[in-house]
Amino acid sequence: MSLNPRIDGWKGRRVWVIGASTGIGRACADALLRRGARVAVSARNAQALQHIEGALALPLDVTDAPALHAAMQTLQHAWGGLDLLLYCAGTYRPMRAAAFDLAAALQHDDVNYRGALHALDAALPVFNAQRSGHIALVSSVAGLGGLPQALAYGPTKAALINLAETLYLDLHPQGVGVHVINPGFVETPLTAQNTFAMPALISPEQAADAILAGLEAGRFDIHFPRRFTLWLKLLRLLPRGLYFRVVSRFTGL
Repeated sequence: MSLNPRIDGWKGRRVWVIGASTGIGRACADALLRRGARVAVSARNAQALQHIEGALALPLDVTDAPALHAAMQTLQHAWGGLDLLLYCAGTYRPMRAAAFDLAAALQHDDVNYRGALHALDAALPVFNAQRSGHIALVSSVAGLGGLPQALAYGPTKAALINLAETLYLDLHPQGVGVHVINPGFVETPLTAQNTFAMPALISPEQAADAILAGLEAGRFDIHFPRRFTLWLKLLRLLPRGLYFRVVSRFTGL
């Protein structure tokens, strides 16, 4: 069901992809450019951004709030507005309670969640003034429920899901679309750290196609590949005790 305004084609759409140097963000930027969108790309790796031909490179660190405001001002001057903010920035390190690392956990919070807040602080005044546009936050199925090795990562993604739901309630009446993107396993430099089998692993290009299709259809919850993500959604319907037993059994952790 469409909960947001649909996007009827990308030609000329003004899109800012944050976290575009690798993985899902890079694949989305490339796919949007092929479809004729005007794309600005941000990440810490300025050199990687220069290789995204046709995009406006705005290198920055998402933990630097003034840098995000400066980038938004640049886009306002260049484009006069924004049609889509796509927040893909993220960090991931497998972590369990026996090897808890506070500094690493706080870094996850700074990049995955607070970075999104910094981006919203820069962009929300534009969307509120326009009363149009779309905000899409890349979360993860790890945010749907507790999973082994996701001690630092999962809570930040759960926060993004809640954030998107709350934003939707506030912005939908104004005509601004809000989307939360919950991928399963995608082959990226971050998931390359995993030492366990990743079921239904897909490429960043497949992820990008699924994301753009979901945005075009106006979906709020964009999750994929469904042969994997639907099972995780069903798990959340189980009583807590049964959920814990099933997750422990199937992950072996």
